[in-house]
Amino acid sequence: MQTNFSAAQLADPHVAESEKILRKCVHCGFCTATCPTYVTLGNELDSPRGRIYLIKDMLENGRPADKEIVTHIDRCLSCLACMTTCPSGVNYMHLVDHARAHIQDTYRRPLLDRLTRAMLAAVLPYPSRFRAALKLAGLGRPFMGLFEKLPALKPVAAMLKLAPSSIPLASPMAKPGTHAGQGAKRGRVAILTGCAQSVLDPAINDTTISLLTRLGVEVVVPEGEGCCGALVHHMGREDQALASARQNVDAWTRAIEKGGLDAIIITASGCGTTIKDYGFMLRLDPAYAEKAARVSALAKDVTEYLAALDLPEPVRKPGTVVAYHSACSMQHGQKITRQPKELLAKAGFVVREPREGHLCCGSAGTYNILQPDISAKLRDRKVKNIEATGASVVATGNIGCITQIASAAKLPVVHTIKLLDWAYGGPKPEGVSEQGLAAAE
Repeated sequence: MQTNFSAAQLADPHVAESEKILRKCVHCGFCTATCPTYVTLGNELDSPRGRIYLIKDMLENGRPADKEIVTHIDRCLSCLACMTTCPSGVNYMHLVDHARAHIQDTYRRPLLDRLTRAMLAAVLPYPSRFRAALKLAGLGRPFMGLFEKLPALKPVAAMLKLAPSSIPLASPMAKPGTHAGQGAKRGRVAILTGCAQSVLDPAINDTTISLLTRLGVEVVVPEGEGCCGALVHHMGREDQALASARQNVDAWTRAIEKGGLDAIIITASGCGTTIKDYGFMLRLDPAYAEKAARVSALAKDVTEYLAALDLPEPVRKPGTVVAYHSACSMQHGQKITRQPKELLAKAGFVVREPREGHLCCGSAGTYNILQPDISAKLRDRKVKNIEATGASVVATGNIGCITQIASAAKLPVVHTIKLLDWAYGGPKPEGVSEQGLAAAE
């Protein structure tokens, strides 16, 4: 794609990076076939190619974002299916991230939209605030029908729908400390505690720690760790996102210096995609660029790490038919596609892949709150394909997908690590009924 940026514009390193990305696009349109919003809405401007044109026009002309570009950029899930499809290597992720930051800096949203986004940014990344908000959700549920009728309040209705009726207790295993491995030491890793996941399902990390320590891996929960920054990063709030990144880089650097780390284990693939990008996000910060690159290189999804270990034979082989849902941040963001399925198969599960596995379930961080109508269509399409597999349980590696799919599916939806832990001697995952198990044929 031909670009016409001035030398003064290209002096801005963010603009210069986006210009490089834009020049790689050859207008081929392959991305439209795998873009969930284009497939759902049929509007060229709701495809990656269409958004690229809008972003190019906005940045080249150095103008503030307007309502049209905000509408179409807001509808982007950042699922990154377009990057998997693109034959030219267009880094759409970095381009749309720049566009969102530009929107945040130059566009004044309607009041209720501003308040909703400010609330999400002030609550979701902080477990204690998020827990308190979920407890208060019951007070708003009687008004959910009213909120759904008012377009500006639909995000509030979506939040109330997604809020669980009960909240698990905070896990003591999430507190800073070290969990020693059993038997011969096979490694030392840190684990991301996270924000939303630690409230919605703390058992995911508890199970991960339990399995890793049984395999001889020492697990460190570092002091000072916090939200990875993904939620606010995708809302264009770059200062907040970079502050979170620096906080985590500092926490993990201290852990590295104290005893070394073989990996930083992440159990939410949405977080993993962002942490693996810390090196890029902090490349212009001389105090953090090198440290952030080191952290990004150590970041591993838990299935990515387990696949590199020489695992023993499983204690039990359940023979359960599992529908594996590959989160977009896993398959498109991190390019992890085979490891989770191979681990499940080795552990004795029968793995089935739903049709249209490349399409997003509609969760996408805060997307199912801010774009509830499109999100619901994608969720229902995903659930229909999952249930058509005839599986007894759904496995996936991202808390957002678990929450989203479970809100409509008849099957239990669990984190992949819980099924693996069960096969390797841990307890049966909560919610997986013995009667619901289907033996492999």
